[in-house]
Amino acid sequence: MKLLRWHQLISINLFWLGLNIRNNAVGAILLPYLIDVFVQPDIKNTALGAARTASLVVAMLAQPAMGLLSDRNTSRFGRRRPFLVVGVLLDLLCLAAVGLSWNYPSLLAAVLLQQLCANISHGALQGLIPDLVPEQQRGLAAGMKSIFELLPIIVVGFTIARLVSGGQLTWAIVATGAALVILMLLTVMWVKEEPLQEKPNIPFWPVMLRVFGMLGGILSGAAAGIAGGALAGGVVWLAAWPVWGAQAAQIAGFSVAGLTAMTLAVWVGVNMGVTMTLGKQAGEQTILQRILGGQGSFTWWVKNRLFFLAAITSIQGFTPFFLMYAFKVERDTAAGMTGSLMIMVGLFTLATALPGGWLADRFGHRRVIAISGVLAAVGAGVLLTAVWAPSMAILYAAGAVLGLATGLFMTANWALGTNLVPRAEAGRYLGISNLAGAGAGMVGSGLGGPIADNLNRITPGLGYFILFSCYAILFLFSAVALRGVQAAAPQRAADAAALPAD
Repeated sequence: MKLLRWHQLISINLFWLGLNIRNNAVGAILLPYLIDVFVQPDIKNTALGAARTASLVVAMLAQPAMGLLSDRNTSRFGRRRPFLVVGVLLDLLCLAAVGLSWNYPSLLAAVLLQQLCANISHGALQGLIPDLVPEQQRGLAAGMKSIFELLPIIVVGFTIARLVSGGQLTWAIVATGAALVILMLLTVMWVKEEPLQEKPNIPFWPVMLRVFGMLGGILSGAAAGIAGGALAGGVVWLAAWPVWGAQAAQIAGFSVAGLTAMTLAVWVGVNMGVTMTLGKQAGEQTILQRILGGQGSFTWWVKNRLFFLAAITSIQGFTPFFLMYAFKVERDTAAGMTGSLMIMVGLFTLATALPGGWLADRFGHRRVIAISGVLAAVGAGVLLTAVWAPSMAILYAAGAVLGLATGLFMTANWALGTNLVPRAEAGRYLGISNLAGAGAGMVGSGLGGPIADNLNRITPGLGYFILFSCYAILFLFSAVALRGVQAAAPQRAADAAALPAD
């Protein structure tokens, strides 16, 4: 395969910019804003968590399905580009439906349809680098992809958030759609694909069954978390009531229930997801042993990833509601403040994401990832102080620390994962990392939203304090999970053993 020039590498990755502008605009700005319009204040965190959870279930199923269909596409326009065009056109209709929604059910339906349509493009887009980039340039191409995934945080903060803050919701939706269309058209015009001459013999359902296995693992983990959290919270409530009184016992019970539910959801969800996806390759233990104990370094790596992502993505999602309470501002102003915080986080994420790979190679992947978990916990702790002592300086400081931690984590964690998996099945194993990407919203938002609402009913603002405290602990758990990740030598030894003898 011929080496590509720099502008060709940019064109192959350019649509990641548009796709993530759409993702950040809807997830961080438009969805919280409209939920605040349609939903009663005492249940809006629960409503947001439910919407994020349902959206991620749709995305988890749609993305691999569309990727597989694009693998088999024999269109004369290429395998991937027709899916980009169709996905964006349908996505525009869904964006319009989001803007025209009149209540929470209509908004939820529009968002779920949008997840389905957006992943028509997303699933196909993931194939461009393997299709078109020579192996010796894929590291550089992946670096460009990362930049185009991080830049939208800053772009949305400067544009979409400012429009919503100024009362220009319609123009914010138009700008989001325009970015999608322009970047899709540039990609379709500049990227050159050779059409497939015949449909490849790529099985569809075996891969999708593995996806259903991952989804089943996540949902089982969530169910186990809810049951375990309810039990732990109930025990604490009964024990604390005679000593501390009814209200304090309620607070303690809900707090313990929330943290327990999130922790169990990660632990059981990852163990079951890996077991259901890899089957016998997950190990020789019984199913119960796998659920309770895990299957070695790879499983612990996924746990580390899910703990961190569950906390950071949920902090981003609940930030508009938190700012409305802490700073006593309306939803328009909160959208603008969220945008400013996104800019700060994005700048510092970029600052550490680029040199993060070098730092991980120099000082060790696990060490850098552990530092990122501790840093993120500090950032969440700084954010906590704004619950009852609101200050933009505190907000920006928290954003800077969280950005630094996220940049280090995203680079070093993925590099560690690629070192842990067998080379011959890297795609299959790394695909299981979707457990962390899809499960993050379910764990952090789906379980966290009801906890915040229930505690806010007891004492206004307490829900956000406890919720962000739980996220700080999840960051620390992400660092602790690294103790289960051993050196990659056994995996490499297995690879070497599989090679033919000289």
